[in-house]
Amino acid sequence: MGRIVRDRREALGLTQEELGERCNLHRTYIGSIERGERNLSLQNIERIAHALEILAWELVRAAEEAE
Repeated sequence: MGRIVRDRREALGLTQEELGERCNLHRTYIGSIERGERNLSLQNIERIAHALEILAWELVRAAEEAE
């Protein structure tokens, strides 16, 4: 999931801080997601997906396909 979030964030030209602001999460939390150090709740998956301008199921599916 972390690599998918990072790739999408970078494709949108966002910093971790900007993504965090978009989804109301701290930039260090975004960094820990991208490094695979966090398990995400469904609520945070939805917040991040919305901030990345994709649907939550698309984010989850992309992460599953990347495994």
